[in-house]
Amino acid sequence: MFNMKSLSLIVAPTASSLSPKLRRRQTLIDRLEEQRELAKNPNYTIKVRHWIKDADGIKKPIDIQKRVKPWWQQDANGSLFIVLRSGLKRLVLDKGMTAIAVGTPDKLEGVITTLIAAAKAGELDGVLDKSSLNSK
Repeated sequence: MFNMKSLSLIVAPTASSLSPKLRRRQTLIDRLEEQRELAKNPNYTIKVRHWIKDADGIKKPIDIQKRVKPWWQQDANGSLFIVLRSGLKRLVLDKGMTAIAVGTPDKLEGVITTLIAAAKAGELDGVLDKSSLNSK
């Protein structure tokens, strides 16, 4: 018991202890990191766990590969732009502005990295708050 007395015991925080703002921020960061991986590798997929019943009626988990859809598109001039999303909704970044100009495909990864840094710094929290208010 001597070893246990040398440790500091605390009450473990629950996963739901994150505020809704921090949860939205982390979700956006996770999705942007998926987009960055997709920009590096066009065949990038994520694993999603589903539970299915086998022949005996016992539920078992299986991992299914899910395709990640790109958030960027090409305009009529051939330059890329990226649209940030929260769920299925486009985020309005500024009055009526819903896209970020990227330019050439080689700049895409850098723009996504900049967006991840901005999200981690909390610069996109206002945009996320507005989108969550509009969804209610």
